[in-house]
Amino acid sequence: MVFIAVACVLNIALDYAFLGGLGMGPEGAAIATVIAQGVSVIIALWYIRHGGTGVAITRHDFAPDRAMLRDILRIGVPIALQDGFIQISFLVITVIANMRGLTDAAAVGIVEKVISFLFLVPSSMLSTVSALGAQNVGAGAHARVRQTLRYALGIAVSFGVAISILVQFTAEDVLALFTSDAGVILAGADYFHGYVIDCIFAGVHFCFSGYFCAYGRSEISFIHNVLSITCARIPLAYLASTTFPQTLLPMGLATATGSIVSIIICVVCYLWLRPGFERA
Repeated sequence: MVFIAVACVLNIALDYAFLGGLGMGPEGAAIATVIAQGVSVIIALWYIRHGGTGVAITRHDFAPDRAMLRDILRIGVPIALQDGFIQISFLVITVIANMRGLTDAAAVGIVEKVISFLFLVPSSMLSTVSALGAQNVGAGAHARVRQTLRYALGIAVSFGVAISILVQFTAEDVLALFTSDAGVILAGADYFHGYVIDCIFAGVHFCFSGYFCAYGRSEISFIHNVLSITCARIPLAYLASTTFPQTLLPMGLATATGSIVSIIICVVCYLWLRPGFERA
């Protein structure tokens, strides 16, 4: 968290310098981001070597280990592909919104940014369940893995319910922070009212994805995300966009439907595979 905080503060400072002081425009913003991330990495490496972490890194640690690379890729590739497909689905939904005109396109773009911020909480539960779950899997404490999953589900769902209720009353005020266009605010509020419900459902399948990753079965997370995107999220968003041209609310609700598909798949896989996981 500290290293990321350093990158964020430096990024903001360089944005002011490059965009405001030097007038470099978008190119300056890109350069500022790369420099900030690079400095963060350098500080992290320095701390690992000199901060008393007990972790020693030498150049020999970077020598290829075929077995280790195979294990990393077996878990990492499905996760990378999953994240890639999710980003592609967002792009497709943005294209669908662009077909509705400038106002709706701007509204969807703003809401997507706000939602990506709100999703930090449920997505952090994925990492939490994966990390803590994997530790307990290694210790053979499968009951604690289930307990970790339950607690994470409780936190994610509680946050999702609270933020969904809050947004129903504050959507326009939130969007007004980003634009003064009344049309964009009204259209965005409709989309926000529907989309924010996905914070509840996404938190559930994020937690299950972390559980599967803890047992080294990240391909399940990849499969349920791809199926939810191709079978529900994108087609239903397009159908809602064409069927209800006067409001973005159905299009926002359509995005949450994809998460419901993911939850169904995750629950089935959990009930089916859990006995085998805990016997291994």
